Amino acid sequence: MTQQEFEKIKSLIKFNDQALVPAIIQDAKTQKVLTLCYMNDIALKATLETGFVHVFRRSQNKLMKKGETSGHTQALKEFRIDCEGKSLLFLIDQKVAGCHKGFFSCYFEKVKNDGSKEIMDTLVFNPEKVY
Repeated sequence: MTQQEFEKIKSLIKFNDQALVPAIIQDAKTQKVLTLCYMNDIALKATLETGFVHVFRRSQNKLMKKGETSGHTQALKEFRIDCEGKSLLFLIDQKVAGCHKGFFSCYFEKVKNDGSKEIMDTLVFNPEKVY
C-alpha cells in the first residue's frame, strides 16, 4: 500500500477528537462479533499493511498487534467503513480466540432483566496459562 493509497482511505474516516475511531472485529467464518476496539491512523495503517489487526490501547496509550501476547492473531479478510465514516468493521480469521478471558468472543455473557449475567459460550482456552 502506498502512502497515497493510505491517505485516500484515511480521508474517508472521521476520527474523533482523540484521533481515534471505533473498530468492530468480526469473525469472517462464524460471523460472531468478537470485540470493539479503537484505532488511530497508525493502527489502521499497520493493519492494512501487515494484514493483521492492530489497535490503539487507550489504557496503555500504545499501539498493539492483536494476539501479540497470546498468539491469537486476527488475520484481515475484509475491511469496511460505515456509511458516515464514523466506525470501522474488520472481518477477520481468528486464531484460537478473540477474548483475553478465554472465550472466542468478548460478548460471551447474556445480561438478564434482573441484571444478572449468564455465560452463553464455552471457554476456549485457560487465560491463566496464556497471560
